[in-house]
Amino acid sequence: MTRIGLGYDVHPLVEGRPCILGGVDIPHEKGLQGYSDGDVLLHALCDALLGAAAAGDLGRHFPSDDAKWQGISSLKLLDEVVLILAQKGYKIINCDCVVIAEAPKIAPYIGEMIEKIGTHLKIATENVNVKGTTNDGIGFIGRGEGIAAQAVCLIVSQNAPDD
Repeated sequence: MTRIGLGYDVHPLVEGRPCILGGVDIPHEKGLQGYSDGDVLLHALCDALLGAAAAGDLGRHFPSDDAKWQGISSLKLLDEVVLILAQKGYKIINCDCVVIAEAPKIAPYIGEMIEKIGTHLKIATENVNVKGTTNDGIGFIGRGEGIAAQAVCLIVSQNAPDD
């Protein structure tokens, strides 16, 4: 059985935090606020994967009232999500992600993001896509107050015959 998942996340930009996107620390005067490292790209991807497997969402598995997850790298959260999918008998086929931000520009870092995501998903990098766009100056994202991300993924059950 083939399943599709969609994820979305948004965090405000604040001073005094690193700007981590796709597991990559990107130089910027502000970073993403969050209980973990605030990586909206990986959070959206985790939610897409969990949704595809009908396994809830990030908040269910990694609640913000549990000190265990405070400040944790979202790459570790992604590893946990991959394990959840494997335990449910799913294999990840591909993912497509978009970061929506006025700044920082992510183009110079996309290759590294794809490498990290592919490694942690245990799939070939040709099955991982990351792209950036702006909000054309509109809304809180357009004013540089936050960053959002969306992700979609395809998974397949390893226990069922191919469709």
